[in-house]
Amino acid sequence: PDHWLHDLRGSRRDTYLDALLSAKHKEMLKLVRLEGFGARRPSQLSGGQAQRVALARALINQPRVLLLDEPLGALDLKLRKEMQLELRSIQRRLGMTFVYVTHDQEEAMVMSDRIVLMEHGRIVQVGTPTEIYNRPRCEFAARFIGEANLLNGVIRAVHEDSVEVDVGGLTVWGPPQANFSAGQIVVVSVRPERITLFASREGAPATWRNVFPGIVVNIIFLGPLGRYQVQLSNNLLLLVEQPTADGMLSCCARDEVVVAWDTGSTVVLAG
Repeated sequence: PDHWLHDLRGSRRDTYLDALLSAKHKEMLKLVRLEGFGARRPSQLSGGQAQRVALARALINQPRVLLLDEPLGALDLKLRKEMQLELRSIQRRLGMTFVYVTHDQEEAMVMSDRIVLMEHGRIVQVGTPTEIYNRPRCEFAARFIGEANLLNGVIRAVHEDSVEVDVGGLTVWGPPQANFSAGQIVVVSVRPERITLFASREGAPATWRNVFPGIVVNIIFLGPLGRYQVQLSNNLLLLVEQPTADGMLSCCARDEVVVAWDTGSTVVLAG
């Protein structure tokens, strides 16, 4: 009877409640890192723990399709990253489809086999994380997934092997684009990690067309990465990311450098 449970206290109550849990319940609690929490009252759970209980409750029936709407929003960063990998493992182990809603760009990349990117309720691109990151189809996609240098420009000429874009007086080269024409307004997207810093123009590969002198105006040290803000001759600012060498940055603020990237790293988008 219920009044027996009400009269139990402390470890006796926890032991009794734990005995009521089936092996399946315990397995679900283990999946969401809540082993030993089965006897707790809702009021004894933190927000993150309550969210993981809700996840276990959704998983226990093993539905064919599960909608997860920001399921890790209440978790701290470390646990959130752990649970992202745990959810992927659970999904593969149980063989169910997850429809995962998130506004976190990194989480979308980590969690997804296929991303549906939406803007104002309209689908703007569908593809794998690799496809959307490397070949965004619009400025919103380039801006939303990862970081990108987005440069306003005008098509100067379209060649068989490349497209030539005027960006504030500088010529930026991109891969061939049959759907563009001279005079068309476009946006050029270049990922920061695709740009390399050199001490001089001679250091850049001879086959790279996008080679520009600049001055380092800001540096952020991120351990394995250095993040550099470089001002070009037309006052355009580029964000560049490079691995550090033995934890050391490759240059200092106010250093004169050359930034360069190959033609294939340029993505030209309709303006």
